[in-house]
Amino acid sequence: MVDTMALLHPFNRASRPSSREAGGLPADNEVLLDAPDHRLGPALVAAAQGEYGPASALLSATRASADWEMRDRHLRRLAAFARSRDEWYRAWRTAAPHDPDALLVGAQLAVDRVWRSPARAELLREVSPLITAAGHGDLRDPVPWRIALDHARGSHAGHTYFEELWEAAVRRAPHHYGCHVAAMRYLASSSQGSLPACFDFAELAAHDAPATSLVQALPARAAFSCLTVGLLHGRADGPAHGPAGGRGPEVTRERLDAAADRAIALSARFPAADPWPAEVRNKLMYVLVRLERWTDAAEQLRQIGPYATSFPWDRFSHDPLAGFLEIRHEIRDRIRDRIRGETRRRTASVHPRSEHGERARSGDH
Repeated sequence: MVDTMALLHPFNRASRPSSREAGGLPADNEVLLDAPDHRLGPALVAAAQGEYGPASALLSATRASADWEMRDRHLRRLAAFARSRDEWYRAWRTAAPHDPDALLVGAQLAVDRVWRSPARAELLREVSPLITAAGHGDLRDPVPWRIALDHARGSHAGHTYFEELWEAAVRRAPHHYGCHVAAMRYLASSSQGSLPACFDFAELAAHDAPATSLVQALPARAAFSCLTVGLLHGRADGPAHGPAGGRGPEVTRERLDAAADRAIALSARFPAADPWPAEVRNKLMYVLVRLERWTDAAEQLRQIGPYATSFPWDRFSHDPLAGFLEIRHEIRDRIRDRIRGETRRRTASVHPRSEHGERARSGDH
């Protein structure tokens, strides 16, 4: 059962003054996990009360404005809600069986439900008609094709079929971030996949994308995979080797830093403490920590503000919020230690010591 008060909590809290820590960061108890933005929040609250109209209107508006990135993000959250409140979605589908937005939620929901099953590949084949129906809902919409790309990975589809899906997706939206992430995941999971190949794909896509596109963060996502593959698969063979199943060529530190720099430039284009780029910033902060770029990580921490996201912290902890806060404390400690060290060095240079280890007096010169 979804807690309606939990959905309302971010909005109620926003009306109260926030306590701030040193450096202007929100206190630990002010940090929110996966907080919805001002458009999605009311739709989720209404959904918790059994109303599907606001969710339908929200997705319809993204389709009318061809805001495919926002549509994809809202879809994922609404499908996640529907997993815990099946009666809410069934009421919507019964009332509007041909609604393209309801069809899209149904396709995502069906994929989500079977994804963690040991029989995933077989079960996903039964889901194909729902994805096809969603694709026919609005022929301009790339989001059903993102779902289809995920479906291809989960069902172990061949490269020829995958390439057909990819061409259909980019024909609709050449720089859709979700489709690019789905394609990169397929490449990484395929028998011919390798992290350098994924990096090549991500760098080329970012090079061709507008400076404001989320695809600019795709190389940082590839860097995340490079830096975590050993951790995620329980290996200790270094951070930048090939995917599970064997070692591959390493990705150089120069490429990892360049990927982080590109994502930093993208982050700077958005307002600070904004929920829209929060996931990009959370992922980037983790990459910067692994690269030991503590000053840059601290800046992303400031840009994140109170908006923690499940990804990437759920990759390492059953409590992603606790994982975020742990890294946050480490960054602050590192910066504090660096400042103290610099202060001691400056003090030592202002007050040179005599050969006896005491501060030099005028008579010592």
